Parts: sequence; structure tokens; C-alpha cells
Amino acid sequence: MQKVIFYSRPHCSLCEEGILTLKLVQEELLFKIEVLNIEEDDTLHEKYMLMIPVVEKDGRMIQYGQLDYVTLYEALSVDEIS
Repeated sequence: MQKVIFYSRPHCSLCEEGILTLKLVQEELLFKIEVLNIEEDDTLHEKYMLMIPVVEKDGRMIQYGQLDYVTLYEALSVDEIS
């Protein structure tokens, strides 16, 4: 099963919306979501503090900021077929 990393932080309304969008995609495609709080890691905080939420798969950023269903679905469904 593929794993998607969702970079987030507490009290982030855009992150709350983003995880809901990602979970909607998860209803259609098989993948595990690993949520990482950037405030628990200085390196992640420095890298993503202005970009969150960030969705990453296999070390590749799929989308950040305002997440949308179509972009996430298309990016994550590529591996479903192959």
C-alpha cells in the first residue's frame, strides 16, 4: 500500500481543510496517510512553515497550500494503474 505524508501543524485551518480533502481522495484510492506535525521537527518547520499543508509521496511533493481533490486524485491514481 502506498503511503502519503501530510505535513501539517496544529491550529491551521488550511491544514484541517487539506486533510479532509485528502481523506476524500482516500475513499477512492488505496493509500495510507502519515500526518507529520512540522512543529515537532526544526528541519521540517524551517522547510515547510510557509507552505503547509504539504502532501508528499515517495519524496516528491504533490501539492501544497490550498489542496484540491482533482490534483491529488490524479497524482495518486497514477501508481494505482501501474
